Amino acid sequence: MPGNKYNCSPGTPRTRLERLLRERELRKFNKSLNDGETELSTNDPFSPDAETSIWFNDEESLETISTGRVSSDGCERQDFRSSKQRLLVVANRLPVSAVRRGEDSWQLEMSVGGLVSALLGVKEFETRWIGWAGLNVPDEIGQKALTKALAEKRCIPVFLDEEIVHQYYNGYCNNILWPLFHYLGLPQEDRLATTRSFQSQFDAYKKANQMFADVVNEHYEEGDVVWCHDYHLMFLPKCLKERNSKMKVGWFLHTPFPSSEIHRTLPCRSELLRSVLAADLVGFHTYDYARHFVSACTRILGLEGTPEGVEDQGKLTRVAAFPIGIDSDRFIRALELPQIQGHMKELTERFAGRKVMLGVDRLDMIKGIPQKILAFEKFLEENPDWRDKVVLLQIAVPTRTDVPEYQKLTSQVHEIVGRINGRFGTLTAVPIHHLDRSLDFHALCALYAVTDVALVTSLRDGMNLVSYEFVACQASKKGVLVLSEFAGAAQSLGAGAILVNPWNVTEVASSIGYALNMPADEREKRHHHNFVHVTTHTSQEWAATFVSELNDTIVEAQLRTRQIPPILPIEVAVHRYSQSNNRLLILGFNATLTEPVDTLGRKGSQIKELEPKLRTDLPEPLKKLCDDPKTTIVVLSGSDRSILDDNFGDYNLWLAAENGMFLRVTRGDWMTTMPENLNMDWVDSIKHVFEYFTERTPRSHFELRETSVIWNYKYADVEFGRLQARDLLQHLWTGPISNASLDVVQGSRSVEVRSVGVTKGAAIDRILGEIVHNKGMKEPIDYVLCIGHFLAKDEDIYTFFEPELPSEAPAPLRPHVPTPIRTSVSKLTVSKSGSKAARLKKQRSLSTIERNTIGGALQSMVIDRMSSQEGSSVLDLQGDNYFSCSVARKRSNARYLLGSSDDVVKLLRELADS
Repeated sequence: MPGNKYNCSPGTPRTRLERLLRERELRKFNKSLNDGETELSTNDPFSPDAETSIWFNDEESLETISTGRVSSDGCERQDFRSSKQRLLVVANRLPVSAVRRGEDSWQLEMSVGGLVSALLGVKEFETRWIGWAGLNVPDEIGQKALTKALAEKRCIPVFLDEEIVHQYYNGYCNNILWPLFHYLGLPQEDRLATTRSFQSQFDAYKKANQMFADVVNEHYEEGDVVWCHDYHLMFLPKCLKERNSKMKVGWFLHTPFPSSEIHRTLPCRSELLRSVLAADLVGFHTYDYARHFVSACTRILGLEGTPEGVEDQGKLTRVAAFPIGIDSDRFIRALELPQIQGHMKELTERFAGRKVMLGVDRLDMIKGIPQKILAFEKFLEENPDWRDKVVLLQIAVPTRTDVPEYQKLTSQVHEIVGRINGRFGTLTAVPIHHLDRSLDFHALCALYAVTDVALVTSLRDGMNLVSYEFVACQASKKGVLVLSEFAGAAQSLGAGAILVNPWNVTEVASSIGYALNMPADEREKRHHHNFVHVTTHTSQEWAATFVSELNDTIVEAQLRTRQIPPILPIEVAVHRYSQSNNRLLILGFNATLTEPVDTLGRKGSQIKELEPKLRTDLPEPLKKLCDDPKTTIVVLSGSDRSILDDNFGDYNLWLAAENGMFLRVTRGDWMTTMPENLNMDWVDSIKHVFEYFTERTPRSHFELRETSVIWNYKYADVEFGRLQARDLLQHLWTGPISNASLDVVQGSRSVEVRSVGVTKGAAIDRILGEIVHNKGMKEPIDYVLCIGHFLAKDEDIYTFFEPELPSEAPAPLRPHVPTPIRTSVSKLTVSKSGSKAARLKKQRSLSTIERNTIGGALQSMVIDRMSSQEGSSVLDLQGDNYFSCSVARKRSNARYLLGSSDDVVKLLRELADS
């Protein structure tokens, strides 16, 4: 893999932590080398004295309002070598503003923002940008010319037409996802029309994401890292992985991710979650957002949340927090420039004798500007001595000015500012200076530097980098940061800032007073804490850390993949089947021959799902196989007898219920294979415990079987069910089963108690003996196919038929073994269950009717009849003719894997037609 450092160093550390620590040290070393070569020059597009127009940096780092003019070679001054790993950054918008000057002529200006500067600071990757250029280019000539011009900036355009942009960007992204992710909820006005538009906007969203994926696939080279950004591209990881499952894909969200209770209101919520989970690494600004995402996957999709991320059938998607930063050096160096020093002097003189408070926000509902101004008003009301000693400078950058809600917000803010200035202002001074525009970089740095208190009162913010920029410019002043606890930055800067609830106007007003009166030593301590964080957790470090973790996640996934059985080679299995003379097919039932069901029971009612049904597309191939005289089929299930009778009563096969403890051929009566001395006195005490937990766990139930008791919480609240299961297990181990010979088997959503030795593997030898006797087999079994979605406790059935191979060779890694297995029924019983020889000394347990009715003479005849079979060869099984296969369980002792019951149907059809 080109450029992947994990594949080229012979001394690569083996553990994940060692790899990440080594990577961190390498980044520090490279940074120290690069710092020696760094100079302030106008050739650097991100140097403080570069000519810039508007500067503004906030959570919307992908669509920053700031733009900057750079030299034409500004993005190409780094020495990109072919040996570097390529990084494809995919975002909704390219970091370029394009203006058409003619039919085939374009003028480009690079944007200056958090993500741009972050990735230009990462030296070890060759970065390419893929995204929408921000305008409609319908003609082919214009598209070719723009593509060529953007190539010089290492950018690749995605061309979206106006209708797609309207439905995808203005519709689904800005009108549905963005408000929902910021806890504003779904649109409420004209609900019926809105509901009708959901699907069309979602279809446009998927179509746009597929168009992005097509461009990525066109330019992708093996070994590239693809980094998808933000809520605009939640479908992209799935689109990319469907095309190339080996592609390295990361996805990062620059906004908050809401709690599962908010996210579950979204139509198509499950599709979005599953699409994101196709990525290898999913990143968020804070741990809270990551926790909400994992919780949504757990509660909505029913998947397993782990400390590492989200696990789905053995595939782990890593979920982690990566707080973004800023290019702090740029701000620190900028303060030394004469131009900014002049700005600072002017501002100091302008506000001499007054404390300066600053707010810099987009004029947006989530920024809490009205709450900030109302809190300032309350502070002035309660502290008349401060009325002529403090001034609030509020920079409100207009955004989405054509949207009625934003127009209403603008009018509201203007009204409040006017009222306060009229109430507390004088002819020479007003308490609030409000600007409805952005500032250039130099003016903004100067304003940060002279500020005494910065006010960030966001109602909900992904990160809010204004707080970082303020801290970076406060080396001399050491001002105080008042920060909303609902901003992502509160997770990073909370220890040095004064955290407030912006909805509590009284608290914010009190915090303003505390900040203005704070002693110098406390200000210095708080500032030092935040300054160290801002200067060490830079945007460049953020980008490098994410890509490094993504590379390492791939390494971890490769290690995990080696432990997963390979996919069953259906053609080989069918060919071996057709060449065999006496075949044995052992099939599980639940999740093997039944319909795949939604985890939350959306398909059909819960009551119907409690009784599993045979798939409707299975009767035809199953009947063909059952009618083949060379084939014996055993359905081996944990279900009770009545369920198997209902589903398979019309087929000529063998049914083994309750993990093989009960057996019958469909034309005969049920018999038991249980050992005679099996003790079931424990059932009542366990039953009472399970009844107790069923009553206290809504939507749970328990089943009382003849050989086991099962408590199932599949339909209960996932987290509450797990807590209850934990309490249940603790109670069982300290109470009813503390001294009993019982096994407790934990499923993904169930707890089962059964007697020791009640497993499918332990029962199969007795089942096999009964089948051989009943059919009077003349030829040994020379082909075995064992398929099931079995619990780990029951996977001993997979190893039952395994050839005698060296113990260090695991079963999944030995699909081709020339050594035959030749054994008799008696040999099977001893070799596979030797430790239980006393309990399993009979070759065939008698049915309940036989035990109750036959006399001693008749019983002797039966035993003599059985003994005559012991010398016959039951198995003549070549290793190549044994196929053990797990269904939808990637962690398995089976040799092979099938993805779902759909694959089982396909296999059985091909066997029937062979």
